[in-house]
Amino acid sequence: MQAEDDAGVHVLPITVEYGGRELTITPVIVETNRGLVLCDVGPQGAVGSLQTHLRGLGYELEDIWLVVLTHHDGDHAGGLSELETHVDAVVATHRDEAPYVAGERDPIKGGGDRYPPMSVDIELTDEVRVPTVAGPMEVVATPGHAPGHVSLYFPDGNLLVAGDALVADGTEPLDGPKPAFTPDMDQAIESVGTLAALEIDHTVCYHGGYVAQGSGRIREIYERLHD
Repeated sequence: MQAEDDAGVHVLPITVEYGGRELTITPVIVETNRGLVLCDVGPQGAVGSLQTHLRGLGYELEDIWLVVLTHHDGDHAGGLSELETHVDAVVATHRDEAPYVAGERDPIKGGGDRYPPMSVDIELTDEVRVPTVAGPMEVVATPGHAPGHVSLYFPDGNLLVAGDALVADGTEPLDGPKPAFTPDMDQAIESVGTLAALEIDHTVCYHGGYVAQGSGRIREIYERLHD
């Protein structure tokens, strides 16, 4: 796999303003026979950059039919209302994240300053699979960073889209979740253990992007954090 894309999976690094600072994030686009799946939208103001990336790939925002949110944090879901002005996409997230996205509960992080609530069409559970050009995209429950955080696993290519269950923007090329942003670190560590049991050759982190590391490094992270 190249750093930018694999067959049917495209990494879209973009730089945005969020929380008073400049932030680089990594949504992912996945091709299916029905259209595009967008894994995480980014915060408010990110849609223009997404559109630029998609046009570079020969697509438009209107080609997105499904948005999968790994969790409800504003830097992942805040741009959803803006996206929905361009396309009537199906919105999916874990059932434990749905109340936060829909506005029934305030976000756990962010001091109550929230993005516009949006309806959730599909409530995901562990091991749900979505057919894609890259083979099945499997939902893996990885709670801890958020109550219903999910990662997305492509077993045909041994590829993991980790969301915030792992990060790649620190001193290590691949590392565990950041304690300062993880309300239930014990649960998050067990989620790293869940990922360590998968056959992974390469990983995409929302914070840090593509890393040519997988199961071996994830097991190292789990063993260190679990001690």
